[in-house]
Amino acid sequence: MTTAGIVLCGGKSTRMGTSKATLPFGTETMLQRVVRLLGAVVSPIVVVAAQDQVLPELPADIILTRDERESRGPLEGLRAGLKALPAYVEAAYVTSCDVPLLVTGFVEKMIALLALHDIAVMEIDGFTHPLSAVYTRGVLPKVEALLAADKLRPAFLFDAVNTRRVWPEEIRSVDPELWTLRNLNTREDYLAALADAGFSPPG
Repeated sequence: MTTAGIVLCGGKSTRMGTSKATLPFGTETMLQRVVRLLGAVVSPIVVVAAQDQVLPELPADIILTRDERESRGPLEGLRAGLKALPAYVEAAYVTSCDVPLLVTGFVEKMIALLALHDIAVMEIDGFTHPLSAVYTRGVLPKVEALLAADKLRPAFLFDAVNTRRVWPEEIRSVDPELWTLRNLNTREDYLAALADAGFSPPG
């Protein structure tokens, strides 16, 4: 199965005070780092940004697309990303841009667990992680129908198609601390991730 990567950028983070995509992380921005890591195991990479969002410089082969409507959550970004995929791509690993500790083995394991399902998504204590999941391009009509009905929660999609729920014990062999799931929502999260990656805070 030919698998691509989709990175959802969103807009400005109200709690971080700036766009997460442009936050420094070592010698890169957070988006540049996630794109580089993801690109080591899947290709091509689609980056989905808000309509007027300014992004850092990205490699020339990155496919850039924009949300059709603002503030509609991950399903809106998923729609844009799936629609931008080249015709030969059958599935995509979808992530946010604020997971700089992403482990490539996690991505490969999730793709392997997809098998004949429509979606493979992590679930921990009843909570699913829609931005650490694999989606086949065949779910696009369901995504568009849910958006048209203003059913914006990813759970509606998981219930509507053949979804493989992945449990922590199935993935810890490749990502023992589940660092791939560590999205950064506060400055404290950001500083902790920098420290875990061996970087000093910028400036």
